[in-house]
Amino acid sequence: MKNSDIARRHDRILSLLASHASLSASALADLLSVSVQTIRSDLRMLDEEGAIRRRHGAAHLLTPSDNIGYEPRLEVSRDEKSRIGDVVAGLIPPGASVALGTGTTVEACARALAHHEGLTVFTNSIHAVLALHLAPKVSVSLAGGTVRLRDLDFIGAESVDFFAGLRLDYAVFSVGGLSPNGDMLDFNMAEVRARRAIFDCARHRILVADQSKIGRPAPHAWGKLWEAETIVCGGYLAPSVQEEVKLGGQTMVQV
Repeated sequence: MKNSDIARRHDRILSLLASHASLSASALADLLSVSVQTIRSDLRMLDEEGAIRRRHGAAHLLTPSDNIGYEPRLEVSRDEKSRIGDVVAGLIPPGASVALGTGTTVEACARALAHHEGLTVFTNSIHAVLALHLAPKVSVSLAGGTVRLRDLDFIGAESVDFFAGLRLDYAVFSVGGLSPNGDMLDFNMAEVRARRAIFDCARHRILVADQSKIGRPAPHAWGKLWEAETIVCGGYLAPSVQEEVKLGGQTMVQV
């Protein structure tokens, strides 16, 4: 596992690449006040993890049609996701009913919730189930249908129907990306339908997003982030987006 300084620097590199599309090693070194040799080592590690691609002396995030595989995503912003999970665990009381969506940030939230007593959890993520499998005082129900083997989740029609019949206290969900204007973005319509079903099944919706999602493009927009009651994220959202959150009375926590 990366040490904390390296992990935080990698998180910052991903955030900068999300904002600037492509940056050279020297530009990143200047922005982060470290040596070019350090940045080249960082970029090599991130490339091996599948988080970025290096080409013609510059680094860039994967294109919207190439979402990062689940295992490499576990390493992206790992420390930040753990902090997000801790915040979410502090927001959800024991005994609540909770929908958990898919993705590595939600998995971190599930792991942080494992110590709660009396939770009733509904999820379409096998990873979330595994994160909770040693929690003796948590009840878990899993959506059915065809497993998406790459991510070990269910995002088909059965998953949508599963959440459509629920009325829960909380829903914790992530997205593929967040536009500079606050659009919630995903990579395909099956993901959008599953996210929307999770979003609609709870009275209090908690959007979780590590900083690599901020400014990251994806082709399908399905709502504004301030439609969620609480946003827990890393990095910094545009001032105009923060103002919309404030005007709407939502809560935003930046880790």
